Amino acid sequence: MLRSAALLAAALALVVIPAVPAAAAPAPSPLDRLNVPAAWKVSKGAGVTVAVLHQRVADDTPGLRGRVAYAPDMTGAYYSGPDTRSGPYATALATLVAGDGKDKGVTGVAPQARVLSVPVIPPPVEEGLVDPQSPGSTVDSPVARGIRYAANHGADIILVPMGAFGVARIDRDAVSYAVSRGVVVISGVGDYGQSPYAREMSTSYWQFPAGYPGVIGVAAVDVNGAGAPFSSDNLSVLVGAPGVEIPVAGGGTVTGTGAASALVAGVAALIRAKYPELTPELVGRALTTGTRSQPPAGYDDKIGFGVVNAERALARAAELTAHRRALEVRGDFHFGGGPLSAGPARPGPDPVRLWIYSIGVVLGLGAFGVSVILLARRGS
Repeated sequence: MLRSAALLAAALALVVIPAVPAAAAPAPSPLDRLNVPAAWKVSKGAGVTVAVLHQRVADDTPGLRGRVAYAPDMTGAYYSGPDTRSGPYATALATLVAGDGKDKGVTGVAPQARVLSVPVIPPPVEEGLVDPQSPGSTVDSPVARGIRYAANHGADIILVPMGAFGVARIDRDAVSYAVSRGVVVISGVGDYGQSPYAREMSTSYWQFPAGYPGVIGVAAVDVNGAGAPFSSDNLSVLVGAPGVEIPVAGGGTVTGTGAASALVAGVAALIRAKYPELTPELVGRALTTGTRSQPPAGYDDKIGFGVVNAERALARAAELTAHRRALEVRGDFHFGGGPLSAGPARPGPDPVRLWIYSIGVVLGLGAFGVSVILLARRGS
């Protein structure tokens, strides 16, 4: 009896009870990964306008109703009036920037900001309908027109999620114009990290406008903060942001550096709403110096200076604003420790030259008078 009980106990000791797997923790949302909820204690983007340069943003999208203004069609591809059909991708990006979560819509980074929809890409047209008077090539470009229009019509941030290879002077000049007017320009660096060229050369072609001076180029990172394999890697990358399967309106997701740049545009809107006097250069510095997941060397061409952190970026913006106010440039500032130079003398008459000129005039008049007298005597 005792032996049977001992055998039973030994058998039970050998039974392996399978462990019940713990429910997998949901992946943090893009807003949490950007530390946006903490930043909302300081700013939600009120009073800021973000221009979205792509297709037309739908004005009836939940979360955006009543906060979208429209620019004229910049494509010049229609002769029957502006195209009013909306682009789902442009609408999705707009919700990432400024969705307020109402009507079961998506909550974006800057839920109190406004959107200026600037159509620069025409949607597909039935039967290839185009303007019969449209020339084959144009001197201007839709992107350049869109950037200038946004800069002239109240945009604080300009988002250009897409781009193209090759430098176009007209686009570069438009970017310079916008930045000179205090507008922050943000663009995705491209999704060519796995192209044959990138695999062979370990770097990607530059995409513009992300590669132009003054533009904040944004790369995409995965849920772990590492550079997404598809994201282009080159020196146009300034910062990284979530860009893999980002939830958008309608229950779908978007992937790419365009989505990442939209999130960063929202963070820039938070900064501009709190510190409207901050220049585009200082907004960029706030973003780059307030990052998390910085590369070991401080910078690399996959995620730039690190992954954007909205709370830290706002804190850095406050510091940069304070430094700017503390620096007062006086008129007597100069390099070196010596006295100020007297500066150039004002131009005035040269006495020596005046005397020489006067003597020459007197001699000339005397010679003229003698000549007249001699001629008069000969005539008589």
